[in-house]
Amino acid sequence: MWQRSVRVAPLLVLVLLASSSMAWPQPAGKVATIGILAIEAFPPIDAFRQRLQELGYVEDKNVRYEYRYAEGRNQRFRELAEDLVALKVNVILTWGTEAALEAKRATKTIPIVMGAIGDPVGQGVVPSLAHPGGNVTGLTSLAVELEAKRLEILKEIVPNVSLVAVLTNPTNRYTGPALQQARLAADRLKLVLKVHETSDATSLDNELDNVSRERSRALLVLADNFLEQQRRWIAQFALKTRLPSVYAYREHVEVGGLASYAPSYRDLFRRAATYVDRILKGAKPGDLPIEQPTKFELVINAKTAKALGLDIPSPLLRRADEIIQ
Repeated sequence: MWQRSVRVAPLLVLVLLASSSMAWPQPAGKVATIGILAIEAFPPIDAFRQRLQELGYVEDKNVRYEYRYAEGRNQRFRELAEDLVALKVNVILTWGTEAALEAKRATKTIPIVMGAIGDPVGQGVVPSLAHPGGNVTGLTSLAVELEAKRLEILKEIVPNVSLVAVLTNPTNRYTGPALQQARLAADRLKLVLKVHETSDATSLDNELDNVSRERSRALLVLADNFLEQQRRWIAQFALKTRLPSVYAYREHVEVGGLASYAPSYRDLFRRAATYVDRILKGAKPGDLPIEQPTKFELVINAKTAKALGLDIPSPLLRRADEIIQ
């Protein structure tokens, strides 16, 4: 960083000092430490690191990462967030509602960039998308609004379906608003939803047993980090019990789930990297509007459809962004 000796008016000095104290600039020649707070090593986080590398951040040269994963237990986010704050990281990247809320609770000074969150305003993380203020910014996945769309896709695949099992995580603050939107859509589509709550591996097994006994005809899995972590087990269950299933993350479909409709999380996390870059160069998080997704993906697993004896409607196949064979 260049330096220049100049005489500056006292008032201007105060303005400059105030500005620098709010901008969180990254000192020249320093290694930026980025804390990553998530339920697990979510694959789109790789896109975040890749984009930072494209922007000139080389690991162990001018950037390093501190990973804190809750490993399926939302209650761990508080201690993990406090740990990152104690390390005095330069920026915290979060995935999901619980991670963002606990990061915000842990610090009012370290910048927080949300890689993806369903409803940041409704959950009280920020006052508005346009003017988040404070030390939080990032991207929203608009996940709440998309639960209705997922039910529409399910109805399109299985027109005669009436009873749909819904897997939810009651410890996720997102679940309430998401269920509300799903129920509104279910009324319109003449569907009956049977909600099953689970937040750990034991209760998940119990609820899947309940789904089998109640003879539901399809499965909707709400957007949730814990349920995403359990994607392989849930997809295997749906295939074994011959339940058409729709999800909020493409990762479910990659391991055998039937279909997903969601924002491109890779795109969201790449854009989050751009935010981190701007913040490390002096931008104030609260001045950066929270952006919404611009890319959405419909992914269908044709192999699973065949195993379930389903003929995916041609219009839906034409709309699909990816068909897994």
